[in-house]
Formats: sequence, structure tokens, C-alpha cells
Amino acid sequence: MTLSRRHFLAAGGSAAAAAAGLTGCGSRSSLGGSNELSMWTWVGSVNDGLIGQAEKAVPGYDGMKLAMTRIGSNYKTKVLTALAGKSLVPDIVAINDDVATYFPNADQFHDLNDLGAKDLEKDFLPWKWKLGITQTGKMMAYPMDTGPTALFYRTDILQKAGIDIDPAAVAELAPDWDTYIALGKKLKQAVPGSAITDNITGIYGYRMAQQSKRYMTADGQYIGDQDHVRQAFDLAVRVVKEGLSANAQNSTDKNAVVTNGKLVAYNAAVWWAQLGPKNAAPKTKGLWRVTAAPGGAGNKGGSFLAITKYCKNPKAAFAFISWLESAKNQAQAFLDPVLFPSTPATYTDKTLTAPDPFFGGQQIVDVFAESAKKYPGAFFSPYDSIIDTPISSELVNVEAAGKDPDQAWADAQRQVQRELTRAGAI
Repeated sequence: MTLSRRHFLAAGGSAAAAAAGLTGCGSRSSLGGSNELSMWTWVGSVNDGLIGQAEKAVPGYDGMKLAMTRIGSNYKTKVLTALAGKSLVPDIVAINDDVATYFPNADQFHDLNDLGAKDLEKDFLPWKWKLGITQTGKMMAYPMDTGPTALFYRTDILQKAGIDIDPAAVAELAPDWDTYIALGKKLKQAVPGSAITDNITGIYGYRMAQQSKRYMTADGQYIGDQDHVRQAFDLAVRVVKEGLSANAQNSTDKNAVVTNGKLVAYNAAVWWAQLGPKNAAPKTKGLWRVTAAPGGAGNKGGSFLAITKYCKNPKAAFAFISWLESAKNQAQAFLDPVLFPSTPATYTDKTLTAPDPFFGGQQIVDVFAESAKKYPGAFFSPYDSIIDTPISSELVNVEAAGKDPDQAWADAQRQVQRELTRAGAI
């Protein structure tokens, strides 16, 4: 299905505006006092020490201070509701990796190039920088962290299978998904019950995270029914058919398969180190390693900062976000709350290069830095989430209910067409 560029942009904009009430007149005001920069974000998105400095005085603007609010749930809904009301809108908002879904509301945000962003582009990963730019060329969102992917594995399980545990050796053993499946079968033979993914959507999501294209083109053509998506779909099904999935369908079960040692290898993003083994299996300290992922570099996750049109002092706001996301300060944010930098200069900072005892003293930053630099980048459309949901749901039906994969694919595509029609995309 094809959508003209003009219709693609207009449909997304009109749908979002209609849903959130972002058109028309109304009072406009920003949240906070005249000497404050108000900021909304979620828990675990910024370094507390840096925020504490800005709460005393915004760097370069001694007359301004930061007033930050951490929103615990329904974050995106609250941001869109504030924008819709055009009153008590925060000056600065954090945006998650679904940044493209905010593009239809780009008129509610400043073009950061007008505030000096263009001069700092060279400091960031090129693909990450592009993700914050709308289809019309507006720099709406400023890079924060990234989510480069790599292969995590249990050295004790590999040793039981007679496999060299050196990261370089493992990378050579499983450079692609076919060899990764072969590795998984060998591990399962040595240690029955071993799995190489938490569930079917884990494989699908991380394979898609390596792709140079996703569900739509920049000019509005739907490509989610093409071979690159179907191959990722079939790969996920194959892993399940080989009995290599842990079939953990919720967060509790996902933690459990790490705790009980069933998940012995996993292609995942950098943040999984903390949410996965360090959190769910602390007693496995020293048993994990990281190496290049089968299938190549990928990225899943990462966030942004944007300045709303209601900001009382845009120059001060940009001074703050560019300071917060400088290479030096991104190094500090890597320590707490473990955000992987979008600034390559940070990758050689001693803060990042220290050996990690949990991973046997390995300098895991080297693996993720290579992934971040080699990731090809892809176009994310405002409709990606409504396309991905039916496909992922049908994959769950294959694993959890035994649905025929061909039927699941066909049903997913029909649902995608219905959802895109409802959203005004086709």
C-alpha cells in the first residue's frame, strides 16, 4: 500500500490533532515560575547529580533554575494532555524511543536548529541524530541515550557444552542467526532446557532492531509486508519450533528464566544487563560475558529531550539540554542510571572503560560501542507502533496457542491494514 508524502504527513498530523485536540486557539502558558525551567521525565531517565546542579542554577543562566518532575505512569498520555490544553505545559519534556509518534505534533515544539543544535551534530552518532528530525526536516528532539545490542551468554553453560567462552571465539562461532540457532541446539543438548531467547517476540524484535528498514518509507509507503519483515517473523517462529525459546510471556516469567538459569544466551540491548542478570540473577556474578550479536549491530531503545513551544526561555532550555547531554555528562549518566551514551567521544572515557566484575572483568562498553557505531539506522514512522502490535500479537499466538504461522502472518497483515485505515494513513 502506498501513501503520498503529503498525505502521509497530513494524515498523521490530523489524526493526532483530532485525538489530542492540538488545533485551534486557547490560552498558552508554561509550567513553573518565571525563573524556572520546568521539565517532565520518567524515573531512571537522567542522572540525579546533574539534575541537582541544574536545580540550583542552569549552567550558563544563573538567573534560571530547573524544576523537574518525575512522572511514574502514563507518561506519554500526560504529556499529550498538557499539550492539548495549551496551559501549564512543561518547558522541556523527555521523549522515549517512540519519538516519531510525536512528529505529527511537531508544531508544539521548537526547532532545535534555530537554537544552535546544528553546531553540535558532529558530537553525536549520525543515526541517533536523524531520529529526532521530522519528515519535514525540523530538529524536534535532542539525543539522550541509546540502546545498542549484543549477545549476552552464560560462560558456565558454554563450558559444559565444550565451547570456548572467549567473547571473540563466541562471536566467530555464531556470526549470524543460523549459526546462533546451531549454538542454541548444542547448548540444549549439553544442558537440557536451555533457551536462547525469552520468547518469540524477543527474537523478532531484536532481529528487526538490526534492520536498515522497518515498516514504512520516508515517503509514506508501507513495507511491513515485505521480505525483510517476513524473514524476521519466520526466524522467530523457527527458534520456537527448535525448542529454543523460554516461552516467558510476562515480566515475572522473564525474570524467572534468568534467575533459574534457563535463559543461557540472549541477543539484547545494553540496558538488559541491569534489568536482566544483575537484577534477576545477582548470584551469577562473574558468569556472564558479552560479544557481538548474531546478525550484526542493532539498536533498541534510547530517548530524547524536546523544548515545547510554551517554553518561557528557549535559549536557557537549550543551554541546559545541550549541557546535560554533553559527552562528559553522558559518561556520568552511564554510571547512574546506566544510560548508554549517544556521543562517541564518551566511549573512551575511563568511567565507561572500567572492567565490569559482573561480567568477569570484561570491558563490555567496547562491545556495545562497536554496535552503536556500526548500527545502520532505519526510518521510524509515526505509525510503527500500531504496525508492530498486531505482528507481535500474532507471534505470541504462534508460541502460546500453536497457531499456524502462515495464518498468523496473514491475520497480522489484515489487522495492520485495518489499523492504518483507522489512523488515516491509507
